[in-house]
Amino acid sequence: MTLIFILWLFMMLLGVPLFVSLGIASLLHLLTSNLNLLTLPQRITNAANSFPLLAAPFFILMGNIMNTSGVTRRIFNFANALVGWLRGGLGHANIVASMIFAGMSGSAVADAGGLGTIEIEAMKERGYDIDFSAAVTAASATVGPIIPPSLPMIIYGVLADTSVGKLFIGGVIPGLLMGLSMMVLVALMARKRSYPKEPFPTVTSLWKAFREAFWALLAPVILFGGIVSGVFTPTEAAVVAAFYALVLGLFIYKEFQLRQLPRLILMTMETNGVVLALVMTAVLFGWNLSVADVPQTLGRALLYVSSNPIVVLLIINLFLLVVGCFMEAIAAMMILIPILLPVAIKLQIDPIQFGLIIVLNLMIGTITPPVGIVLFVTANVAKISFERVTKATLPFLVPLLIVLLLVTLVPPITTWLPALVMGK
Repeated sequence: MTLIFILWLFMMLLGVPLFVSLGIASLLHLLTSNLNLLTLPQRITNAANSFPLLAAPFFILMGNIMNTSGVTRRIFNFANALVGWLRGGLGHANIVASMIFAGMSGSAVADAGGLGTIEIEAMKERGYDIDFSAAVTAASATVGPIIPPSLPMIIYGVLADTSVGKLFIGGVIPGLLMGLSMMVLVALMARKRSYPKEPFPTVTSLWKAFREAFWALLAPVILFGGIVSGVFTPTEAAVVAAFYALVLGLFIYKEFQLRQLPRLILMTMETNGVVLALVMTAVLFGWNLSVADVPQTLGRALLYVSSNPIVVLLIINLFLLVVGCFMEAIAAMMILIPILLPVAIKLQIDPIQFGLIIVLNLMIGTITPPVGIVLFVTANVAKISFERVTKATLPFLVPLLIVLLLVTLVPPITTWLPALVMGK
């Protein structure tokens, strides 16, 4: 298995698509280990035959529709009316808007690319320097997959055979902590740099902003309320979300046209096709790792270092932060969950807490070079260099790492709300 693992890494360095390299490595291991080749179609078919995984294309479609139907502008205007009166108000509004949008799209890239265009332009017009504007936009986008819904959490739930509903609910408190901690940093930076603040809103202006954004703000309420109350499952919630986004764009805001739908469906199919191919080959690869005793060996190595769950989690955190610098989040999850999860189970770490730790680590990875995809998107939106965005975003790693440490050291941050709402 060692040689095949090296071959897989070599194929990745050559730029071979991840699902292809995973598939080839798995096939070679089956051939060289004299295992039944029927395992290959059985494993990849079983991986694709997953009810929770059906949520992915519908949440992706919802995000695509939201980004083209005027929702982002209304959300930002409402967030600005809510917190714009604070020093550095548009920076705060940027973060609050991301927290609201996270309850709809569940994607850091969608946040940076959709809201980012509006946010950066508004901040630039009000005299904020472009580097700070881009940094706030990139950092706040990491909240997207933490506050439900979340595509990475769906992937984790499928691979770890864990309740997606509990994962969604478990992300609420960490997501709020991320937003609040970044707002503290913005307040400190705004005071030091004398950034402007918006006029204190009148009741009329606040009501107007709320009224215009009301139907958009209702989306996370419907989704979260439906899941918590048991009206629908997280998978069914994705269908409801996509339908609601369509109704919103066509009949409420009337900024979406049916002729745009085929293009968005094709975009959704393309994105989901990649995700599904990764899931199928990653599950097969994970099974091969298990047969080759890789997770068990790693577990023994970690337990040799320490049998203290906190120490092991801190080691895993450091490892994931490094991985996040070089690998796209979903791809890293596909490979690492089958390896790391058995270690967590052996140490009796709650799978909900462990899932949030993995997702949060890899979301921080989206704003760390050299493969920080959110940094690339934000640099493109702000029309500045990748290096400038990276340098400006570095201070925002501090509050995010503090939240990661809290989630690691204080399990109830991720487990209390799911247990309260859905039971143990």
